[in-house]
Amino acid sequence: MSDDPVPFRVGQAFDVHASSDDPDRRLVLGGVTFADVKGLVGHSDADVVAHVCADAILGACGLGDIGQMFPDTDPGLAGANSIELLRQAAAAVHAEGWRVGNIDCSVVLDRPRLAPKKDEMQHTLSDAVGAPVTITGRRTEGVGALGRGEGIAAWAVALVLR
Repeated sequence: MSDDPVPFRVGQAFDVHASSDDPDRRLVLGGVTFADVKGLVGHSDADVVAHVCADAILGACGLGDIGQMFPDTDPGLAGANSIELLRQAAAAVHAEGWRVGNIDCSVVLDRPRLAPKKDEMQHTLSDAVGAPVTITGRRTEGVGALGRGEGIAAWAVALVLR
């Protein structure tokens, strides 16, 4: 546990994954699978939402980032469930004497619509970190690479408390 006298910290993170051309790759966001939509490129299941949440809490505690904790050079992590990686990141945060207060995540994409699965995503993510996680979808209205469906980006802000 750190000697840091500050009772709370804030972490901010960004992540983006390109869309995959692999027809067998499923889209996973916030631990929820979306059917009939291109999956994302990544070493794990490429869950950009879980990744950005992990980066936000790790960064808030000065514990590096998801790439340091779970390197994409580790063959044992190929296809890994990113919710489990998020759960492990939260455990590392707790081991350092912190607890997650909350995470707020914005996901930028035009398709699929998140609203039908938003509650399930929030529940899955909240369960993994042991604190409330909120999700908002942001549409690009067809602008740029994300608007063309070439990938999905996400931002997150996390509060951690002693």
